[in-house]
Amino acid sequence: MKNLLVTGYRAHELGIFNQKHPGIPFIKQALRSKLVPLIEDGIEWVITPGQIGIDLWASEVVIELKKEYPQLKLSIISAFADPEENWSEDKKTYYEEIKRHVDYYGVVSKQPYIGPWQFAARDELLFRKTDHLLLVYDEETGPGSPKFVKEKALKKQQEDGYGITIIHSEDIQNMADEMTGFYEEGETDWVE
Repeated sequence: MKNLLVTGYRAHELGIFNQKHPGIPFIKQALRSKLVPLIEDGIEWVITPGQIGIDLWASEVVIELKKEYPQLKLSIISAFADPEENWSEDKKTYYEEIKRHVDYYGVVSKQPYIGPWQFAARDELLFRKTDHLLLVYDEETGPGSPKFVKEKALKKQQEDGYGITIIHSEDIQNMADEMTGFYEEGETDWVE
């Protein structure tokens, strides 16, 4: 296993509309907790589609992890040219900052957005170039865009053993509870 695809919900699908949302640190910590063992098992490249949400938060985590794992590489493969063209200025600035730290940035279609076939072509490429998927998705949270990625990954897993790791909303909630010191009633390990 050398190449890991990381993706999941878009920020708006989670009700997150700016980078100051209090849930983002918990999502990033949940991503980190799954990324570290995969890196230690031999992941060399982390590849994302680069959309606002899980993709870019995972990119931030990888950029931080590169300090501990200098061999680790990060790539964003966008479906089309200039995906940030219609974004707000703060989102454009955020995206450009992430792009400055990637080891490889590419686009599947060199044209701006034309149609959904560009996303299908991107996903086909991403699955062809990766061995494993780390997906933030929970059917109970709602279907959203990760549903289609999960379906493709499950098909690829049946065909050729493609690896899948899923972070559910419960995993993120557990991380939030752990980070804020919340424990269920009756627990003895209280965090002060």
